Amino acid sequence: MKSDSKSLIGHLADWLNWPRFIFAITLIFFLTSILFPFYWMISSSFKTYAEIGGREPVYVPSALRLDAYRELFDPNDPKFQNFGQNVLNSIKVAVPTAIIAVILAVLGAYAIARLHFRGKNIMLNSILMIYLFPGVLLIIPLFAMLAQIGAKLGFQVQDNLGVLVFTYLAQTLPVALYMLTNYFRTIPDEIEQAGLIDGCTRFQVIWRITLPLAIPALVSVTIYTFMIAWNEFLYALVFLNSRELFTMPIKINAIFNDPTPRPHVVMAASTIMTIPVVILFLAMERFLEEGLTAGGVKG
Repeated sequence: MKSDSKSLIGHLADWLNWPRFIFAITLIFFLTSILFPFYWMISSSFKTYAEIGGREPVYVPSALRLDAYRELFDPNDPKFQNFGQNVLNSIKVAVPTAIIAVILAVLGAYAIARLHFRGKNIMLNSILMIYLFPGVLLIIPLFAMLAQIGAKLGFQVQDNLGVLVFTYLAQTLPVALYMLTNYFRTIPDEIEQAGLIDGCTRFQVIWRITLPLAIPALVSVTIYTFMIAWNEFLYALVFLNSRELFTMPIKINAIFNDPTPRPHVVMAASTIMTIPVVILFLAMERFLEEGLTAGGVKG
């Protein structure tokens, strides 16, 4: 056993050199910096207030307490937060935002990538420049514009999830359009021309040829736009006043600013908000990698 141990150490010593050692240390550092905050958030959701607020950090909770999760979801809890409704509100906003943004971006990006008209590059760059402006600069004119439209058409701007979806499109559509335009340009035009020669209309070409080849990009854009709407805070804070319509980021902020500090509840709510996005990324990892790195000929 001792000789085997020495042999293993010897093989390790032969394999390990300075570049590999530096790479391993760097990799461990980045993995720790990424995974440890996630672990701390989850573990803190099971801790007591004393364990979280103590001077000495508690890395492992003494027990898996579900008090924070009961407060979020159990109607029998005296401090019931009805967090399930907030989860549902976020779904109602994020899913339509992602779907509508992808549909509109597909049509717009295809037109820019394939059709020839004056000023299309200027239009694409102008759309991207809108995305570069901070959301706080756009929210006041956007709110004023929607308020005037709502007054004429007879709908309320505040406490309206449909209006919130529209405001999210102002943030997600430019980047979705830009990403899909660059991807459509990598698809050989000859494939689509062959479809047109065979008698397909332009929409049939898009549906039967372009979209199947662009599935990785569509998945990437869908997840990205969904994530923006899922995590958005500023616009929801301005457009939503009713607690029943709060999305998860607004509800977490309300719990955090409660006069009675309950950091374990904040951590539990943050965990519930984070896990679906992580699962979505892991499930679609293959499509994300292809969508973000693909280029050249498809076929």
